[in-house]
Amino acid sequence: MTTALYSESRDVSPALPTSRGVLSRAVLSALRDGHAPQVDPHSVSGTDPYGDDLQLALYVLYELHYQGFDGVGDDREWDPDLLRLRGALEHRFLTALRTDVPGEADARDALATILTEPAVDDGTGVSDFLQNEGLLWQVREYAALRSLYHLKEADPHAWVIPRLHGRAKAAMVAVEYDEFGAGRAEDIHARLFADLMDDLGLDHAYGHYLDAAPAEALCTVNVMSLFGLHRALRAALVGHFAAVEVTSSPGSRRLARAMRRTGAGPAAARFYDEHVEADAVHEQVVRLEVIDPLLAAEPGLDPEVAFGIQATGLLEDRLGALLLRAWRGGRSALRIPLPATAQHPGSP
Repeated sequence: MTTALYSESRDVSPALPTSRGVLSRAVLSALRDGHAPQVDPHSVSGTDPYGDDLQLALYVLYELHYQGFDGVGDDREWDPDLLRLRGALEHRFLTALRTDVPGEADARDALATILTEPAVDDGTGVSDFLQNEGLLWQVREYAALRSLYHLKEADPHAWVIPRLHGRAKAAMVAVEYDEFGAGRAEDIHARLFADLMDDLGLDHAYGHYLDAAPAEALCTVNVMSLFGLHRALRAALVGHFAAVEVTSSPGSRRLARAMRRTGAGPAAARFYDEHVEADAVHEQVVRLEVIDPLLAAEPGLDPEVAFGIQATGLLEDRLGALLLRAWRGGRSALRIPLPATAQHPGSP
């Protein structure tokens, strides 16, 4: 019996992206030429913490800890000059997040705000829009943007495992085991998303749509790495994971309907069908078996769990506003619109 060959999305490392300003240009130049990044400290402090330049620079530096880039040596992951710059960029981003989240909430209150679905579907969210009126070209844009995370789904959250212990660690590993296919390579969620992209006529190569992604999309991916790569932010990463799992099941149900309504294909629908069931269980495990024992052991982390939940909501709301503003205006939400394909015409 033969098995069909499958082109893994991460068989090769992506090319370095195009710069978007002083900071990202300095990072990309340093990675290409092997020298230290030349950055004026005022360039960091005066840059929009949520803007294209800072977020792309951060994204590129974080990717050195994941897949890396074509032509960039693996040893650059721990280059002290790059890490020093990354620290300055992270400080700017983290300070903005701490300033802009509502604050003054404990983990229980922060979870309560996202546990209850509105009684009436008001159509104000991205998944509502795609379910009810989204067009196939908008579904394709959404998938292209989300590929920056979903092609490495659950990898950023794995950073927290060695920073937990006891029940919290056991439960976190159980959830991650499901995310990674429960021992079956063909069921790894990142693989399922690559299949979704194939159905939509998109390129499933890892990082392919980085240049097309606006800063708002980069923020939602960068925040996971920010929390994951710092032990001091481990509770914020747990909060982020809880927010993702709590909101995933109802959102995935709407997105599965959107895939079927727009004719996206069976693999596209399957990805979200899988998350409807799995994440309904995962959110209870994360709340009761990860957060509760974590806070029982370290009650001082409660505000940080709440911060992770609130920061996730803030950044997702910013991305959602951008997408809906563009789509309702009949415009692409991408920096580089997707080309129409023979199978999927109609891109703006």
